[in-house]
Parts: sequence; structure tokens; C-alpha cells
Amino acid sequence: MREVAIIGYSRTPTAAEDTRSEAELVQAVVSGALEQAGLSRKDIEFYCSGSCDYVMGRPFSFVMALDGIAPWPPVAESHVEMDGAFALYEAWVHLQMGHIQTALVYSFGKTSLCDIEAVTNAQLDPYTLAPLGVTGSELAALQAGAVGAAFQGPIWGDGAAAVVLAAGDTARRLCSRPAWIHGIAHNIEPHAPGMRDLTRSASSRRAAAAANVRTLPSVDIAELHAAYAHQIPILSAALGLPETATINPSGGALVDEIPMVSGLIRIGEAAHRLMDGSARTAVAHATSGPCMQQNLVCALASEAVGADHG
Repeated sequence: MREVAIIGYSRTPTAAEDTRSEAELVQAVVSGALEQAGLSRKDIEFYCSGSCDYVMGRPFSFVMALDGIAPWPPVAESHVEMDGAFALYEAWVHLQMGHIQTALVYSFGKTSLCDIEAVTNAQLDPYTLAPLGVTGSELAALQAGAVGAAFQGPIWGDGAAAVVLAAGDTARRLCSRPAWIHGIAHNIEPHAPGMRDLTRSASSRRAAAAANVRTLPSVDIAELHAAYAHQIPILSAALGLPETATINPSGGALVDEIPMVSGLIRIGEAAHRLMDGSARTAVAHATSGPCMQQNLVCALASEAVGADHG
């Protein structure tokens, strides 16, 4: 694989209601991430964003957000209707192809503009589950009961985040302590929650294996996108985290869950601790869908391993 590292990260403070527009939110975090990376907008060769029009309450909100990256002259960009962590995966794939050296990923979401439980209901099977009016929180409570744990949900909010990626020697030139992506992968469970064991996360286990988590020399910290407290031990077991690993030093999604953003924040926070020297290895996790239906795992290290320079 080609060496790819995170060299810049920025996020907004989580707010119960952020009155800024999509473009204003994006402009704030893009500027912050670029400043840390020592780059300008014209230095970025590919942009990828993650958001959801249902969350923002209007169509093509991701198009309005493009004003935040100043896309003139026209830029190469893409969008996923998912958490920004999955947009980061797409940007990583583009960097693996070798035709770009830099990429910027951003995502945004505002629960103050939507009924978040209605949005999570729309993720369910439209014939068997959605008509029942069941919500993501209710399904998570069912999962908590399956593991014999008390139910504790997140504090929802508004916000945005951005991450700058660079390949090989470009990352070394720009950043004294790059957070190298040791491996990244995602995997998915069956759509119907009743078709899987809710006390385990098989897709997280498979994603961790594909992301080479077990080949890290250690795991100093883990940032887990567990919006519900009972999901932390499920994920810790699935990822094979050692007891010595510090879990969610940033506070995690329980204290500030932002739809379409919290997964990218987990990767950004893990990378931040590698870049400031407080950790040498990290595992970051992002999820999407009811009861952690789809899971992404990113292994990070302060030193690049097993890759070609690019």
C-alpha cells in the first residue's frame, strides 16, 4: 500500500444549536485543518465530504456547503451520504491510486434542524420496521437489554470537522509528526437487526482484521464511535483492544454526538494525539445505521510501516 498520513485536523465545538450555515461551518473547519497542515486551498487536489440532507432538512445541502471550500476555479470533489469517516476512506482510496498527493475531507450535521429520531427511522427497512415508528434509540435500548446493560444515550448537537491527508514524502515534508494510516477498512451487518447477534459486532471484528489492527505493536488509545454506553465493551471486544488502551480520551460520542460528523471526529482526535506526541499508536472507529450496522476501523501509527514511499 502507498503511505498515507493525516497531517491536519479541525473541528467546531459541539453546540446545541449552531446558527451558522453549512458553508460557514465548513469554512471554519477547512481553514483550521489547512492551517495546521501548512497548506492553502489551492494545494488540495481532491475534496470529499460526508453529510445527509435528511439531517440538514433541505435538498442538496452538500452543494451549498461547497462554498466553504471556495470551489472556484472548479475542484475535484466527491460526496458520500454518510459520516465523514467514510468520505475519508474514499479519499484514502484516491490517494492509493497514486494520481494525487493531498486530499481534504470534511463533514457537517445539525440536529437542531431535524427530528433525529425520525431520520434514524428512515434508515430502517421500509416494509417491516420503519412503519412501526421504531427509532435508532429504541433499537439501541433493545441492544442494551440484550447485553444486560443500563441504557445511556448521547447528547446530540451541531458541528463540523475536517481532516487533511497527504501521501508519503509530501506528508513528511509538511508535518513533523504525521499520523500514518496503518490500515483502514469497513464492513457491514445484515440490514435487519433480528438477523444478527446484537451482543457482538462481527463487522467491527472483520474490519479490524482488514485494517491490520492486530499488527500494531500496541494500542495506546482508541476512539470509539459508541453513541450508547453499552456499545463500548462490545466494540472493545470486537477490536481486540488491550486493557492498557485508553478509550475515548476525547470524551467520545456520548458527550457530543453529531450526525455525519462523530465518526470523522474519532479519526481526527486519534490522529491529533499522535501528532502532538501523546500517543504512538491508535485505533479509531466509526459507525452508521441501527445498532452499529456498518463499521469502519482505522489503525494509526506515529511511524509508517510496510508501505512504499509516494
